This record gives sequence, C-alpha cells and structure tokens, in this order.
Amino acid sequence: MTQRIRIAHDGPVATVTLDRPDKLNALDLAMIEALAEASAALTTEREIRAVVLTGAGTSFSAGLDTAAMPEIARFAQATGLSARTHGGANLFQAAAMGWAELPQPVIAAVAGHAFGGGFQVMLGADIRIAGPDARFSIMESRWGLVPDMGGMVLMPRLARADVIRRLTYTGEVFGAEAALGWGFVTEIAEDPLARAQALAVEIAGRSPDAVRAAKRLIRETATMSAAETLAAESAAQAALLGRPNQIEAVMAGLEKRAPRFSD
Repeated sequence: MTQRIRIAHDGPVATVTLDRPDKLNALDLAMIEALAEASAALTTEREIRAVVLTGAGTSFSAGLDTAAMPEIARFAQATGLSARTHGGANLFQAAAMGWAELPQPVIAAVAGHAFGGGFQVMLGADIRIAGPDARFSIMESRWGLVPDMGGMVLMPRLARADVIRRLTYTGEVFGAEAALGWGFVTEIAEDPLARAQALAVEIAGRSPDAVRAAKRLIRETATMSAAETLAAESAAQAALLGRPNQIEAVMAGLEKRAPRFSD
C-alpha cells in the first residue's frame, strides 16, 4: 500500500487516510497507485460494511503534486492513458472510480482543500461531508488539462451541466456552501471526520446485504431506462427477500433489539 495511505479498522468500519500531510496530501504517482490499491483491497473484505475516506492533517487533498508531474507524464506516456488497466479505467481513473465501484458505502470527510485530482477522488464517495472552511476546485484547466480521473462520470451525477462547465472552464476556487448548493457536498459539519465516522457506524448497523444491493442498484440504474430500472429493482428485492439477514432485520425490529447480521 506504500506509506501514502493508512487503513484503520474499527469493527465493521474502515477509515482510509491519505497520509502525506506535509504536502497537503497532494497526489504523486505513489499516492495514486495506493488509492487504487486500497479500494481494490477493501472490495473483498466482507466484514467491512462502511468506509470513511479522509486526509491526514489540514487538507483532504490539494490535487496533483506539481513536483511529480514529470514522473506522472513519463508513466502516462509509457503505459498510454487509453490502456484499460483497471476494468474499464486506467490507473488514474481507478484512484477515484474505485470508491464509486466499491461494494460498501464510502463517506468522504473533507477539510481544507479538495482540488483537482483530490476533488475527483472525493467525488468517488457516496456521501461527502465538508468542513465549513473547506475549499474546492476543478483545477485542471490551470495546467492546460481536463479532469481525467473519472470526473466526467462522477460530476454529472451530482451537478447541473452549466455548473460543471463554468467550474471546469475557469478552475475557480469555491467554498463549502457553494459546493453544497451545487450538489458536490452532501452536508457541512464542524468536525467532518467525526460526522463521517458516526454516519459510517449507523450504516454499518444495517443489513450489509441490503446496503450493498442499494449501492449497486443506485449506481447501475443511473443510465437505465424506466423499464430497465423497474426490472432491476425487482431483481434486487427478490434476491434479498427471505435471506437470513433480511429475516434478522425483521425479527430485530419486532423484538426491539439490535440486529445480529452475518457478513
């Protein structure tokens, strides 16, 4: 995993921390690789029911490390950005898309900066909780680039096209209230990490079968027709009905006790 990422397990919740605080968790090649590896590793951990994604120190991620640009450029030229090395994605896209495709819900706790690639990594989370002083930017235009870490998949799921255009063309910095109004942020909290961890614990207390099915259903139906969506709903529900965790959810509710789900 390298020293760029820390993963801490607390029961059914895993906290993934970008751990380069002296550089505001800026993305170099090692950090990008570690992000892709972390989401891939958590995919197979059935006992983990929710994930918190955060940054060490004062920032989530200040985006691409400018000092690492030559190394990243050499890597991109050697491998080719068009090479699909991680399913339908390349390495850089997997650093963000891996969280969107993770079976477990992911909650991003965002303080300080979420710029450029860091902004796109944040968008891979299901839920994004920002501190009141957090700052955001789709910064790639400042470097003569376009968002290419899954942003063109993730942004349209959250914000209007005209907002995406304005922010992508200008590279402007905007605050937490604007991010909330535009849909990039789910909520604002004085302590985003504490709020994210509390929400992760709450989610982890639900049936893991139902939560995973809900995440998959929400993701897959985003581009489906109404008829396809209705069929997908029915298929997902049929797969849950009568299974041990679904029965346990009902029994725990009737008996007014905490459920005991199996992974």
